[in-house]
Amino acid sequence: MAEFLDLESQDGVRMPWNVIPGTKQDAQNAVVPISAVYTPIKHFPSMPVLNYSPLRCRTCRSVLNPFCIVDFAAKIWICPFCFQRNHFPPHYSSISDDSLPAELFPQYTTVEYNSDAAVGPTYNNPSVPPVFLFVVDTCVIEEEIGFLRSALAQAVELLPENSLVGLITFGTFVHVHELGFGAVPKTYVFKGSKDLTKDQLLEQMSFFAKKPRPAVGVVAGARDGLSPESISRFLVPASECEFTINSVLEELQKDPWAVPADQRAARCTSTALSIAAGLLGACVPGSAARIMAFIGGPATEGPAPIVSKQLSEPIRSHKDLDKDSVPHYHKCVKFYDGLSKQLVHQGHVLDLFACALDQVGIAELKTAVERTGGLVVLAESFGHSVFKDSLKRIFQSGDYDLGLSSNGIFEINCSKDLKVQGIIGPCASLEKKGPLCSDVTIGQGGTSAWKMCGLDKSTSLCLFFDVVRKETPDATIQSTSNQFYFQFLT
Repeated sequence: MAEFLDLESQDGVRMPWNVIPGTKQDAQNAVVPISAVYTPIKHFPSMPVLNYSPLRCRTCRSVLNPFCIVDFAAKIWICPFCFQRNHFPPHYSSISDDSLPAELFPQYTTVEYNSDAAVGPTYNNPSVPPVFLFVVDTCVIEEEIGFLRSALAQAVELLPENSLVGLITFGTFVHVHELGFGAVPKTYVFKGSKDLTKDQLLEQMSFFAKKPRPAVGVVAGARDGLSPESISRFLVPASECEFTINSVLEELQKDPWAVPADQRAARCTSTALSIAAGLLGACVPGSAARIMAFIGGPATEGPAPIVSKQLSEPIRSHKDLDKDSVPHYHKCVKFYDGLSKQLVHQGHVLDLFACALDQVGIAELKTAVERTGGLVVLAESFGHSVFKDSLKRIFQSGDYDLGLSSNGIFEINCSKDLKVQGIIGPCASLEKKGPLCSDVTIGQGGTSAWKMCGLDKSTSLCLFFDVVRKETPDATIQSTSNQFYFQFLT
């Protein structure tokens, strides 16, 4: 048992089997699925770090590892996945049985390559500042506004100094706050019932007032058409905007529009999230950005309401969802499915803090949160300790630091007698189809590569496999080829 746990802690992989069924028939007879739970950025105290690029198989793109067969005389290595013979490059010319590169050490089954190509945007990389866009619901009572005000002020204090901060508030209308204009509070107001495209958003927020819009191409950040000055109007370094954002939070009030006694508040959650995604997509695509939405009730306005404004229409229950008798459900799911694809393409994360006694629409929203690797916190009130402690923990450093990372790519290679059925976890398919993909799909299937917009040190993915090897009458052949290999690349 100790040996099993040692191997698990060495590679961050947990499997329900210590011996995988050798044939398709054996796998079909098994009750427990052929699967593996993998933690991509699990902390390893003694992780070997190699300061050069990995050596890949020219056919299947797997990486040189201790299970490869090496011909030292001919300077050739054979891939254990596709059996392709690959020549070592010139800088491996001194390789021998007594002089192995680190990636061939038997105990180095997990290694990290520290090459220039492997460096991506993370929350700990000072050259790429993290972005936090707060989206705040104001259709709540004054007491809840007070709780939110103090929680957000505390969160801003805990932000890294180099991080960029933005603020959107919404109720009947969506207010995008221009934090870079510190002289007086300045906001851009959008109608909550109308969905906007990214181009309309850029036009109405005067992004091209001083610098003409590019004639061709996609507008995406300072590199592709936006001036840094226009971006800094809405996304400001935390060290520079603390006074401004605290001033805005102090003046934050309940949505001023009157609500008839027989109606719910006009809450345009979907419009606010769409504008937030469009703003980040235009200003900081591919960066370590999070939309942190604080929602206090059900959406009733915009392109994806979960219930009508009329109190005579009850909010859908679990039974209604099971019976597929919810009038707005499919429309909402379609909208948030599109939003999730947009966020995945941009590499951004959606976090949801739902603090209300009413349902806020998690069933409809969950796709956008799951695929981007976001967090969901449920509480009865913004004053509840569950909400306050959860928000604080995201930004705290020390032993409870989440170690947030972003824009990861997860790929898998496996033996030809195995096929990947799919993956369950906070990721989105990259549609990399090929011979590794099984016809049976579980979770995010039909691919051998996935994108993880947001992940931390405890994020785990569950992979499912299909054994396709058939029974062989020759017992000798069966015993000599009775090994399966997996390789996870992140």
